[in-house]
Amino acid sequence: MHETPDLLTSIAICVIAAAVLGFVSNKLKQPLILAYLVAGVIIGPEMGLHLVEDRESINVVSEIGLILLLFIIGLEIDLKKLFAAGRAVVITGVLQVPLCVLLGYAAFYLLGLRDGGGKFPLLYIAICMAISSTLVVVKLLYDKLELDTLPGRITLGVLVFQDIWAIVILAIQPNLLNMSVGPLAGALGMGLLLVAVSFGVSKYLLPALFRSVATAPEIVLVASLAWCFAVVSGAGAAGLSREMGALIAGISISTFPYNIDIVAKVASIRDFFVTLFFVALGMLIPFPTVDVLLLALAASVVLVASRFLVIFPILHFLRLGHRASLLPSINLSQISEFSIVIATLGLAYGHIDAGAVSALIFAFAFTSTASTYFIGYSNPIARGMGATLKRIGVKDLDGRDSAEDDTAGASAGVVVLGFYREASALIYEFEQQRCDLGRHPVLDSMLVIDFNPEVQQELKRRGIDCIYGDIAHMDTLHHARIHDADLVICTIPDSILKGTDNSRLLQQSRRLCPHASIVVTAERIGQALELYADGADFVHLPRQHSSRELACALENGLRHGFESVRLTNLAALEERDEILK
Repeated sequence: MHETPDLLTSIAICVIAAAVLGFVSNKLKQPLILAYLVAGVIIGPEMGLHLVEDRESINVVSEIGLILLLFIIGLEIDLKKLFAAGRAVVITGVLQVPLCVLLGYAAFYLLGLRDGGGKFPLLYIAICMAISSTLVVVKLLYDKLELDTLPGRITLGVLVFQDIWAIVILAIQPNLLNMSVGPLAGALGMGLLLVAVSFGVSKYLLPALFRSVATAPEIVLVASLAWCFAVVSGAGAAGLSREMGALIAGISISTFPYNIDIVAKVASIRDFFVTLFFVALGMLIPFPTVDVLLLALAASVVLVASRFLVIFPILHFLRLGHRASLLPSINLSQISEFSIVIATLGLAYGHIDAGAVSALIFAFAFTSTASTYFIGYSNPIARGMGATLKRIGVKDLDGRDSAEDDTAGASAGVVVLGFYREASALIYEFEQQRCDLGRHPVLDSMLVIDFNPEVQQELKRRGIDCIYGDIAHMDTLHHARIHDADLVICTIPDSILKGTDNSRLLQQSRRLCPHASIVVTAERIGQALELYADGADFVHLPRQHSSRELACALENGLRHGFESVRLTNLAALEERDEILK
């Protein structure tokens, strides 16, 4: 006779299966969430080996992980930074979710999917398709060193706004079957009351409490978890979803100075419970029918199309250019793990059936896997799409009239290829070095070539010539008419450059500007020696030059104490008005 394993044994089976599949997924460079879902399928009772039958016990434990996940998401939402993120982020973040929901709803309505009989598969699929995966996107952009680029910042900003939209969805979700004004107004009122009370307590009571236990990190962790579950319980008592309460709890203390420490400590606990959540979710996946797989495939295609039809036009209208408009569209082309949470809650509320949840899970698997390639090759994809857009008449920011083309770069003595932090610091130094006429002559003879429209606007404001273009293309450099330049410099290391490298830029610059001095950047001593051997006039090795300043600062600190060094450096940083800060 087959005995049902107890809770501890069931958890052990779940964790072991997740670890094995997680190892395989890591080797294949696929999202770990996919591995956890597959682990649940393998050990579960629907398609798997029936190693775990008692899903209810696992679900209770995994719900804790879901609450902790949403608590941490809330902790990472800084409302002050959100609304100071710039026009492009705010406008795109506000419009993207509702417009993608409308597009998804219309697309699947035309494909024959309908809501009715107390079920809302069409609405849920449209909503779930509108939210992208923070875990997948941040991991892939971090690996590519693109989190701090303009498209990366826009992508992250839109993801945060998606979290805000998710709060709204969670607030409405319990009342979806009763959408009359009374219940909705009551739910909205209770939600606002919960927000007001939570933020009031976090502003007037919690700071003193956390300061009193700041020297005991363990108590800080326990106190933050106590706050989380107190708000979660309050949300449940008010008839709201517990998940919404966890988000509110996190947001209400997101600006605390202990925020980073709390996130770091809760994250390890969260990861364990979240693993169980996705494994338990995988156990619910039934054997897929042809209809489920077709729906998942259609959802994936519609999702990718909706990102380009919504995000690209908004950013392009804001004059960010093809590249900065296309890359966020590519980055956000996947279904979120948050969407799976919303779908799971919809299943619990009886709004959708297991088939719709399965379709969304398969769509999550399809789009998350595809995103590893989309984001990995996002720059060549954006270049190809940009060229296609130009051919059909959609202008980029490099469109100039013939008079501009004849004079572009003609008087440039110093040409800066690409603009990033080192170039920003370099221009600041020249701005501080005034001559008899006031402005340093290098700035008047400088031309910057870069594809960041924000940089372009600020350079023009400071009276520095610039051209919008991709330095990875030889045509861009030729079109800039830099043949008579005295100096060509690239301050960007190969790890940041996209589609080219310093060696290639050195060769291209030497062909275009045979009489110019060429300055390039290296990250390693061996690479610097190779660039010198290839004919570079000077190779900038950041660590070589910064180490001198660091050694000087350390020596002064050891002699006179670091307080004076700290204050001096802090004052210098506050006064440093760079283009990229």
